[in-house]
Amino acid sequence: MGAMFAAALLGPRLGLGVRGQIALGTVLLAVPALAVLAARRGAWPAALGPGVLTGRVATLATLLGAALWVGSIGLMEMQSLVAPPPERYLEAFRALHDALKPDGPLDMLVSLAVIAVLPGLCEELVVRGVLLPSLLPSLGPARAVGVSALLFAGMHGDPYRFLFTLTIGLLLGALRLRTRSLWPPILAHVTLNALTFAIAPL
Repeated sequence: MGAMFAAALLGPRLGLGVRGQIALGTVLLAVPALAVLAARRGAWPAALGPGVLTGRVATLATLLGAALWVGSIGLMEMQSLVAPPPERYLEAFRALHDALKPDGPLDMLVSLAVIAVLPGLCEELVVRGVLLPSLLPSLGPARAVGVSALLFAGMHGDPYRFLFTLTIGLLLGALRLRTRSLWPPILAHVTLNALTFAIAPL
């Protein structure tokens, strides 16, 4: 969360637009994890996991990301019945997507990189690559996944989407343990974010 706030403060001073601020916050989030991995010899294999990413696993992880997107719509709709989002929240969401709306194919690739690829890589490295494996020895699988999912939801700093991000965190954590690899959660995360970016304006 500190990385996100730092980007919000530094971004405008550096002349960064919305995409630049999001990219800066995402990269700052990953800096401590990258520093730990660089300092500890042999830490990268543990973060990436011993599992092998086969074509079948990659396809299933991508399909899971799409299924999570569909499920997120249902979850957000049910939540809206109990606690509808304030109009200011919806206006801010629309304004964000208007700011990210691409002007052409190259601009679309930049937006996808900032909204889908960069968060998929950085957030997964931090939460499911470094944090989750470090919690396993002391907490065990179920509690380690739960704690990492709570932190994943909290770091987004969005109370309205807390249940949504918590659910995603639980499922991606379980996927990381099941496949013993960081790559399937990355693929699922990138797919989920890409679909959200592509379809939300509609």
